[in-house]
Amino acid sequence: MKFEKKSIKFLEEYLNTASPTGYEHKGQKIWMDYIEPFVDKIEVDNYGTAYGIINPKADFKVVIEAHADEISWYVNYITDDGLIYVIRNGGSDQTIAPSKVVNIHGEKGIVKGVFGWPAIHTRSANQNEPTPKIENIFIDCGATSKKEVEELGVFVGCMITYPDEFFELNDRYFVCRALDNRIGGFMIAEVARLLKENKKKLPFGLYITNSVQEEVGLYGADMIADTIKPNIAIVTDVTHDTTTPMIEKKKEGDQKCGDGPVVFFAPSVHHTIRELIIDTAKEKEIPFQRAAASRATGTDTDAFAHSNGGVPSALISLPLRYMHTTVEMVSKEDVWNVIKLIYESLLKIEPTMKLKYH
Repeated sequence: MKFEKKSIKFLEEYLNTASPTGYEHKGQKIWMDYIEPFVDKIEVDNYGTAYGIINPKADFKVVIEAHADEISWYVNYITDDGLIYVIRNGGSDQTIAPSKVVNIHGEKGIVKGVFGWPAIHTRSANQNEPTPKIENIFIDCGATSKKEVEELGVFVGCMITYPDEFFELNDRYFVCRALDNRIGGFMIAEVARLLKENKKKLPFGLYITNSVQEEVGLYGADMIADTIKPNIAIVTDVTHDTTTPMIEKKKEGDQKCGDGPVVFFAPSVHHTIRELIIDTAKEKEIPFQRAAASRATGTDTDAFAHSNGGVPSALISLPLRYMHTTVEMVSKEDVWNVIKLIYESLLKIEPTMKLKYH
């Protein structure tokens, strides 16, 4: 397992580019530029979901999909003293905010700020020591009044992201904010690259789809499923590595970074596609794990499965540590095996395959 230098360079640039929900376009441009040599055509919808197509004239359509957006904050209220209160854009975690540096995407460009927090000296004597909540976390951008904040180009509605960037840890992990789920966009792009470089001819149209707005309700996938109208969808997203402290395996299941892709069992996951993926993993000796979701997977799989009268869909997840923090971690080996599993599964799909249960 060895990633190409150009692939890692793309991954680093892609991850380091802020692409918060609703403002994914800068990251999408980098992604489209990368996959362009591997596809016949690239399309973008009105809200920014991007997809590359191989065999665009084919009647039978297969989607491989990830989501492009990352969690962030909105400027919600600016005090007379120039402090900024926020609301979530996606599942942003207030407990990690204190003392974090932020980038405020203002009308005049990036404005630096910090999530302030009272010093330990001032808190320790207080029996009711404050814990970070949406109501009490705030950003200080060095301004002393609301007017000064606005003069910096910062207004209500501006987006706020963390500046934390990509690195490798112990030659085993990729670490970055927004691995959820731009690592998925990387993996499906690599599938497209392998298909092109290995000169594979598919008997169907392949739609390599990077959807927007997953973090606020699977909205991008919902929209694009209606546009593409696929016959099959294979979705990739991240799931929890449950082996780190303070996670209850009885509730969250037993998945571990380094043990391979996670194949999900859930009502929205189609048996035929899931079994094709599992059979492929066994045949190609790709390690994999199993996980179950009781009602919904919480991923774009649900949006595709429930669209167009029901699209046979499956979910291949990547184990990830510390989700929705700025130090999300994934195993390099797992990333490679997800790419390999999607690639090999695609080579087994036939337009004539039986998809109805009866």
